[in-house]
Amino acid sequence: MEEEYIKLIFGLKLKQIRSKRNLSLFGLSKLTGLSKSYLNEIEKGKKYPKTDKIALLADKLNVSYDSMVSLKLDRNLAPVGELLQSKVLKELPLELFGIKESDLIDIVANAPTKVNAFISTIIEIAKHYDFGKESFYLAALRSYQEANQNFFPELEKAVLTFAEQYQINLDSSVSSAELEEILVEEYGYTINNEDLVMHSELDNLRSIFVPKTKTLLVANHVDEAQRTFIYAKEIGYNYLKIEERLYTFTWIKFENFDQVFNNFCASYFAGALIIPREMVQNHLETFLAKSHFDKSFLAKMTKRFNSSPESLYQRLTNLLPSDYQLENLFFLRFSHKKDSQRFDITKELHLTHQHSPHGNETNEKYCRRWASIRVLQEIETRGEEHHMEVQISHYPNEDLSYLIFASATKDPFRQDLYRSVGSGLLINDTLRKKVNFLNDSAIPTYQVGVTCERCPQEDCKERMAPPTILQETEKYQKTEAVVANLQEKFST
Repeated sequence: MEEEYIKLIFGLKLKQIRSKRNLSLFGLSKLTGLSKSYLNEIEKGKKYPKTDKIALLADKLNVSYDSMVSLKLDRNLAPVGELLQSKVLKELPLELFGIKESDLIDIVANAPTKVNAFISTIIEIAKHYDFGKESFYLAALRSYQEANQNFFPELEKAVLTFAEQYQINLDSSVSSAELEEILVEEYGYTINNEDLVMHSELDNLRSIFVPKTKTLLVANHVDEAQRTFIYAKEIGYNYLKIEERLYTFTWIKFENFDQVFNNFCASYFAGALIIPREMVQNHLETFLAKSHFDKSFLAKMTKRFNSSPESLYQRLTNLLPSDYQLENLFFLRFSHKKDSQRFDITKELHLTHQHSPHGNETNEKYCRRWASIRVLQEIETRGEEHHMEVQISHYPNEDLSYLIFASATKDPFRQDLYRSVGSGLLINDTLRKKVNFLNDSAIPTYQVGVTCERCPQEDCKERMAPPTILQETEKYQKTEAVVANLQEKFST
């Protein structure tokens, strides 16, 4: 048994016995002669008393020595023991959110049966939705990003310091060649562009890093923007002195939360290096001041910064809230297979609150009027390399509207697969003041819903399924109304 687990169990048992004797910590201190602070540390699982102290506590609390040191727990504490042994608490990145493990244990110990039932319920829900460990880690990371408005000053500063130290000119596009030189000369990397492509099983991977020989295997068909990001991310791992890391891009699996978090930090560093904050500000000022929407703007930006559309859209989620106070936004990434009617959200981020366009894990049909889905349908039909759309999405049920930008591209690593990225900004007074082209008549407006099954719009030509969830809800409401009438009728 882990020493930490033994200390926690002893502390919980001591607290339970003391509470049953109706003793405060102060009272137990007077009874035993042990200091209140010492007893408090025992109960919190920070200290384990010596044999003589255990004998003293057992004597004064009128329990046997053996029952005090036994790891067998009574009915009330058994769920806590199961929770601690399951190591669920170790999987939670508590420190990231400023929570101490001891505080959580206190909450569990005060109402073990109820809290354990709650945790079991959460686990059952996770199983129902096939919510694995990786999904849990990613959800925790997303919550951390949202809590910080997805802006991290320390990483922004690290990029500026790095650029100064290595004489990277952030006023012009960063190239893969200059980053490769740093990886080779400064960090001792060997770049291999041949071997990865020899294995068909790895056709969805862009790179693999072999730490023993510092060999970076890169798929030879990645374009310049992708290669630049791969190199920038590797530099991020090294410059930020990150040791617990992933070795494949894209990732295959996460072993622990540190790998998830460090992967995010290295990716953020790469995005900030390739798409510098000050340069983005200069371009955005011009873009937002125009009276008419410039559809070519985002495509020009990707070329200007030597970045992919996804990198640019994600970078905007860092800077729009911090530099323009446009905090009510979301980011969605979709994947779509050719000749199918399936559209899957593979990544999402919501700042300030969960916005109307969001993931749904019950296999319902997403609204086909969403910009992120429309661009996928268009690129499949037209056979283009990149297709971009802008629209205003209005949700009648909530009386909310969003300005949406979405781009679709072919997946360079998977045949007949497309992906789209989209960002939405809630239309409010702040957005109206910041975005001059918001009233451009060329921007189409669509009445949208979240999924077809929950949408009341009867005249929707794009509908893929009947509004079954809505119909069920209405049926229950009618049933409740009839029951209420009968209750009132026969109560007099």
